[in-house]
Amino acid sequence: MQRESRRERAERDARLADENLLVGRLEQLGVQWPVKVHENRTVLVSFTERRGLRIHRGYAYASDRVLGAVITFVSPRHRRSTRKSAEDVVVSFPVENYVRPRQRRKRRARLRPEDRKKLDILSRLHADFNVDHFGGRLAPVQFRISNRMRTRLGELSIDSRAEVAVEIAISRKHLEHDPWDDVRHTILHEMIHQWQAENGMSLDHGPTFRKKAREIGVMPRASRAVDSFRPSS
Repeated sequence: MQRESRRERAERDARLADENLLVGRLEQLGVQWPVKVHENRTVLVSFTERRGLRIHRGYAYASDRVLGAVITFVSPRHRRSTRKSAEDVVVSFPVENYVRPRQRRKRRARLRPEDRKKLDILSRLHADFNVDHFGGRLAPVQFRISNRMRTRLGELSIDSRAEVAVEIAISRKHLEHDPWDDVRHTILHEMIHQWQAENGMSLDHGPTFRKKAREIGVMPRASRAVDSFRPSS
């Protein structure tokens, strides 16, 4: 039997302490649903009647105002506009400042013969947009074509400790089935997140993101931060 290292034990204890703290705080705020604490940064908060509330561990360090917004967001009795306002509060909280993402070794998809040309085009677009819209101040990033992204069009990966962008992944489905104008918008969308990261801002779709998106002509829609409430059938 492999023994647990001191570091692994400390990390396990920290996760358990955060989970107990977060569940306890939610219960004090009146939550009676089952609560599952996770570290998935793609879907920060989600809810179904069958599974209850799933919430990122980083919210253990959020204020009662933010946790109250979580409860409002997942509660179906609230109006859509009220839940949308709550969502903006939820996604604006920087969970990555409190819980370092686990480093996972990504398995690189094998490049197809036509992929190299597409990656070169993506890199050139990034360089051109950097000059045109960001004063050439953003760092160069690598691009990756993702076979696994089905609903998301693009995703920015950052080193949260250094606050620098590492990679932009673009959905293969997006590249193969959508016009290049749509792909350009996706790149710009992720570059706004890169701009946020490299200027010490939270990666969200709040007022700063929307203002920048309007300036450069991008639809300021959020597409990856939280799951909408889905009532059971």
